[in-house]
Amino acid sequence: MKTYVAKPAEVDKKWVLIDAKGLVVGRLATIVAMRLRGKHKATYTPHVDCGDNVIIINADKVVFTGRKWDQKAYYHHTGYPGGIKERMAKTIRDGRFPERIVEKAVERMIPRGPLGRKQMSNLRVYGGDKHPHEAQAPVALDVGAMNSKNVRA
Repeated sequence: MKTYVAKPAEVDKKWVLIDAKGLVVGRLATIVAMRLRGKHKATYTPHVDCGDNVIIINADKVVFTGRKWDQKAYYHHTGYPGGIKERMAKTIRDGRFPERIVEKAVERMIPRGPLGRKQMSNLRVYGGDKHPHEAQAPVALDVGAMNSKNVRA
């Protein structure tokens, strides 16, 4: 018996819509990362982009557990000596781009490299409940119903 290897032309990519309102960030990110990589499919091939296209709406209404809004820090470096910068999760949520919290959580669960960048291009995150992808007829995925711990009141 031979091992099945998917070819890029054979991959069937679907569109998935996730409403992130009230969902825990880390649990949402793991499910989205699995969908982007295609590990939920029987035809998963590690070196081929066989994941789905994922649309996340209401990303500004995600929640953290515990006191992470006050304590969780996001770091980046400017490239200059001593140029490490820190922003707290609460300031990102209240800033111009609150959807970056979800984007960064998913991005850090995807492998780095050319394939990971291609898979991340299949993710669309929107802060509100509107998105411009109605023509793709995305199928709604209820992440909150998968596990009761995925939702925080």
